Amino acid sequence: MQTAVEIVKKQREFFLTHGTKDVSFRKKNLEKLLVYIQKYEGRILKALHSDLHKHPFEAYGAEVGLVLEELKYQIKHLHRFARPKQKLNNLLNFPGTSQIIPQPYGVVLVMAPWNYPFQLLMNPLIGAMAAGNCVVLKPADYSRNTSAVMAAMIRECFDETYVSIFTGGRDVNNLLLEERFDAIFFTGSPSLGKIVMEKAARHLTPVILELGGKSPCIVDHDANINVAARRIVFGKFLNAGQTCIAPDYLFVHKSVKDRLLEAMKACLTRFYTADPLTSPSYGRIINTRQFERLSHLMACGTIYSGGKTDAASLYIEPTLLIDIKADDPIMNEEIFGPVFPVMEFQQIDTVIDYINQRERPLAFYYFSESKQQQQDILDRTTAGGGCINDTMMHLSDPALPFGGVGHSGMGRYHGRYSFEAFSHFRSVLRKSTRLDIPLRYAPYTRWGIKLLKLIIG
Repeated sequence: MQTAVEIVKKQREFFLTHGTKDVSFRKKNLEKLLVYIQKYEGRILKALHSDLHKHPFEAYGAEVGLVLEELKYQIKHLHRFARPKQKLNNLLNFPGTSQIIPQPYGVVLVMAPWNYPFQLLMNPLIGAMAAGNCVVLKPADYSRNTSAVMAAMIRECFDETYVSIFTGGRDVNNLLLEERFDAIFFTGSPSLGKIVMEKAARHLTPVILELGGKSPCIVDHDANINVAARRIVFGKFLNAGQTCIAPDYLFVHKSVKDRLLEAMKACLTRFYTADPLTSPSYGRIINTRQFERLSHLMACGTIYSGGKTDAASLYIEPTLLIDIKADDPIMNEEIFGPVFPVMEFQQIDTVIDYINQRERPLAFYYFSESKQQQQDILDRTTAGGGCINDTMMHLSDPALPFGGVGHSGMGRYHGRYSFEAFSHFRSVLRKSTRLDIPLRYAPYTRWGIKLLKLIIG
């Protein structure tokens, strides 16, 4: 296998042949990727189960299916996305025409995490290919089975001068980040995002960072409790809580706290049986390191429901914690697991103040039937995205941009926004030489200033 230095050099040479700029080339290769994903689907689902104990329904719905939807969306709309946009000229540039031309960056690096190892590598790849780039892929090392299947698929599907893939641990990450790319797309933790940004800064390489953080969930006094319970449990415990946009902690109005906790506990039993260890629908923690970290966080507060663990199988039962304090360890780091701290409130202003005093989250969830209160809380908080009366589902619509803000990331993708994320939009003015108005040329005069003010004042 060739080194990162050799691959980047060869990809840059291939990019400079300008073949990837041909929209028909891009579309043909997106269609080819679609065929190969369908060919490898069984192996992908099996690998996701091996790495994270994902049920085929969950693995298809949250990974393979979302990728296929993104692919079909890009294929359908690619010609429209790639078409130069005509713009009207102002008077200063008469006579002439103006265009905004989307152009690929060149050779880009995509680095993915382990929690949704297929979706979070493939979706950025699709956007990068649609925009006309050559791509170097780096899947996560922790999800090794899925990474191995993806590596086999990519190597069979594409020439490495166009799309290549490197597997391995942080040593491979470091080697790749030493290379000069034209753009870097990274999904992972804020701490690693800072390292990527620091490396990219040496070459002024643009970065897209999809990070995480503590995404709040709020249930107000007028919420539909049964629906809220189902949707919160779904969002929190999907993939055993190892989701960057999972509700990280819950604020519930004191008047409905007991009802909501009872309803959530009932949902957990209905979803995963009374013993989730035996449920094929419930996932596992990725490795021992994460298992031990989460087990330590469970010591905070009081266990309302759950709490059982099994180190041998990396199992942590879906757990609801109450009696939580703001300075508890669990409230000062992203949980990224099936442990859910619950706090009560009486005045919504106290919750808003709590959220706004902390880093901006990747997602924000609010349950209420009041349209006025929904709008008020959106106006007074900031987050990468989110839902009203649901969790997680904003991720599933390719028409909605997905991305963080502040500590939770920068940049956006999905659908059209994926194409834009990997494109430079080049503004071009085409001027006629048949008419050359002398106003702009020296020597400058007083009457010229008056005329200029009429045009641009």
